[in-house]
Amino acid sequence: MSQPAPALSSFAELGLPDQLASALASQGIDNPFPIQSATLPDTLAGRDVLGRGRTGSGKTLAFALPLVARLAHLVPSGASIEARTRPGAPRALVLAPTRELANQILATVEPLARVAGLSVMTVFGGVSQSRQVQQLRRGADIVVATPGRLEDLMEQRHVRLDAVAVTVLDEADHMADLGFLPAVTRILAATPSGGQRMLFSATLDRGVDKLVKRFLSQPLVHSVDGAESPVAAMTHHVFLVGDAGTKREVVTTLASGTARRLLFTRTKHQARKLARELTASGIPAVELHGNLSQNARERGLAAFANGEVRVMVATDIAARGIHVDGVDLVVHVDPPAEHKAYLHRSGRTARAGQQGDVITLVLPEQRRDFQALARAAKISAQPSSVKAGDAQVVALAGRQADRVAVQDMPAAAASRNPDASAGVRGRGSAPRNSGSGRSGSGRSGSGRSGTGRSGSQKTGSGKSSGSGRRSAMTQVAPARPGGAARFSAQGSRGRRSGGRAA
Repeated sequence: MSQPAPALSSFAELGLPDQLASALASQGIDNPFPIQSATLPDTLAGRDVLGRGRTGSGKTLAFALPLVARLAHLVPSGASIEARTRPGAPRALVLAPTRELANQILATVEPLARVAGLSVMTVFGGVSQSRQVQQLRRGADIVVATPGRLEDLMEQRHVRLDAVAVTVLDEADHMADLGFLPAVTRILAATPSGGQRMLFSATLDRGVDKLVKRFLSQPLVHSVDGAESPVAAMTHHVFLVGDAGTKREVVTTLASGTARRLLFTRTKHQARKLARELTASGIPAVELHGNLSQNARERGLAAFANGEVRVMVATDIAARGIHVDGVDLVVHVDPPAEHKAYLHRSGRTARAGQQGDVITLVLPEQRRDFQALARAAKISAQPSSVKAGDAQVVALAGRQADRVAVQDMPAAAASRNPDASAGVRGRGSAPRNSGSGRSGSGRSGSGRSGTGRSGSQKTGSGKSSGSGRRSAMTQVAPARPGGAARFSAQGSRGRRSGGRAA
C-alpha cells in the first residue's frame, strides 16, 4: 500500500544515528527531502521499500543512509548481517544502470561509509577488471555495480553474493529501458532471500513490477513525484526555428552563457560535431555518449561538474548518468522521440528543489510530432518563432547566472582548433562572449561561475573514479577557480553503450 510522505523532519527525528546525522550536518545537509522523510523510518528498521520519485528528488541519500547504518550496526540490524566482510563476498550491493550513475552513487555513499568504518567500491565495464578483482579480494563491504560487469565477475567466481544483506536497485525503469532486467533478475536471485531490498524507480512499467513482486517482501511503497508530472520549478520554452542555419545560431547563443547548460542531440555523431563546433567558436564544450571510452566520459563529466567547462552535449543514452548540481539550462537541440525521454532529459535541471529552464528547438517538419510529445509529457508551453538575436533567446542565455552565487574565474584560454583527434582542450570557463560572430548576443555573462545555491543535497564532486578512492559529499558542486583542464573527447568508436559492456 502506498504511504503518504510525512511532513519534513530532522534526520535525528527520523531515527538516523547521530554519527551519520553529524556527517551530514558537517556538509550543510540538515533537512531531509520528502523521499528521505518518507522512507527512512522503514528502511532503518530493515523493511523492504519501493520508492517512486523522479531523479533529483534525493533518492540516493535515501538509500545510502540506511544501507550504511544497518551494515555498520549503528541501528538494530538483526542476526542476518554479518559483522565482517569476507574476501569476494560483499555485504551490500547497489545496482545502477550506467557507469556514470554508479560513480555518482559512490560519491554519495563513500563519505558516509568512511565515517562508519566501511569500504565501498564500484564495478562496471569499460575499464580493466584487474583493479576491481583486487579490491574484491581485499574485501569490500559495499559494491556499487552495473549488471554486465558484475555478472562477468560472478561467472569468473571473483565475487559471490551469498553474504549480501542489503540490496538496492536504483533507477529500475532505466534498467528495463537498457534491456538489463534478465541480468538483474539473475543477480537478485543470487542474493539471500531474507535480506533487505530497496527498489527505486520513477515508473513500474517495462517489467519492473515483476521484480517488485518476486524479490521484495511486503514492500512499503512511498511515492513523492508522479513519473509523468513535470517539475513545478522547471520552466519550459518551445522555440520554433525556420531552418537549420537559424537553429545553429540559436544554439550558439544559448550555449554562450556562464552557468552550466546541457544540450541534447539525437545521435552520437551530432553530439560530437556540435561540441567541437562550439569549442571552435570559443565556447568550450564536452561531449557525452556511448562511443566514448570510460576515461574520456569520466574526464568530460568531471570537467563539467567542477566548472572547468560550462557546456555539455549529450545523447539520450547518457541522460540518466548526468547528476550534476547547478545545471540551470537544458536545451533539446533535437526533440526526443518520446515523452519519457523528454522528461528524463529535462530532469537534469531543477533538481533538488532548485529552479531551471528547459528549451526545445523545433524545426517546421518536427512540429506535429512535438505537439504529440508535449501532450503526453503534459507540457503546455506556448511555442514562439525565434532567431538568435531575439530578446527572449538572449535573455535566457544570459539570465542563468543570476540564479547562482558567483565567484571570480580567469578568462578562458580555450583552443580554437577543433582537431578531431585531440578533442577538447580548454582552460577555465567559457569566454566572456562566444566569439562566433553569429549569435548577436554578446552577453555571455561576467565570466563568473559557481553554483553556491543552498538547499541542494546532491552529493559528489564529479571526480570520483572507479577505484572509489576519491569522492566528496557536498550540497552543491562549486566551480574550481583556476587550473587547466585537459581531457579528450575522442573515444573508441566500437564500444557498446549497453549490454554487458556497461
